[in-house]
Amino acid sequence: HVQLVESGGGLVQPGGSLRLSCAASGIDISAYCMTWFRQAPGKEREGVAAIEADGITRYDASVEGRFTISKDNAKNTAYLRMNSLKSEDTALYFCATGSSVAELNYWGQGTQVTVS
Repeated sequence: HVQLVESGGGLVQPGGSLRLSCAASGIDISAYCMTWFRQAPGKEREGVAAIEADGITRYDASVEGRFTISKDNAKNTAYLRMNSLKSEDTALYFCATGSSVAELNYWGQGTQVTVS
């Protein structure tokens, strides 16, 4: 049974920072692509960042230079470090995993990030 559990969200002032965590169980994340998505009220879900099994990272243009995705294979956990947060970053943040960004089979329940 694969499970992804996000944590680390909260309320932060503009310009502040947060680090989200995505703890995985039931899979070995070293072999998978780990991704972060977000969905703001009234908006569609959008991809934020991804880290491939080989460590290659990709970011949406809206967060590049401010957010950093990483993973600790020994802890089976992925992270999203968010700096210089803006009000438009307010959303429910999800992690997801699969063999590639195009094939994400497992999703977490999300953690709320509010920038205000």
